[in-house]
Amino acid sequence: MAITPRPKPVSSAASMAAQDAFISGAPDASPVPKDAPAEYEKGIKKGNKRQITLTIAPELLERVDQVAKRTGQARAAVINMAIFQAIEGDLFRS
Repeated sequence: MAITPRPKPVSSAASMAAQDAFISGAPDASPVPKDAPAEYEKGIKKGNKRQITLTIAPELLERVDQVAKRTGQARAAVINMAIFQAIEGDLFRS
C-alpha cells in the first residue's frame, strides 16, 4: 500500500453556495436584528440556553425521574417540557 498525498478539496462556487445555504438554514443562524431586545442575563449562559439552580421536593424529583425513565427523556427535558406546558397552557392565565 502506497502513501499518497491528501486530495485537495474542491471549492467550486456551487459547493460554496450549497454550504452557505445549509448553514443559513440552521435555526440559530439568523442574524440578530439591530433593534432586537437585549439578551436575558439571568442564569449561566450554556449555548442558547441558561443554566439555573432549582430546589425541588424529593417526592416530586422521584416522579420527574420516573417520567424521564419511562419516556426516555433526560430529567432536564422533562422539567423544561413541564414548565413550557404550564406557562403556555391555562395553569397561570388570569
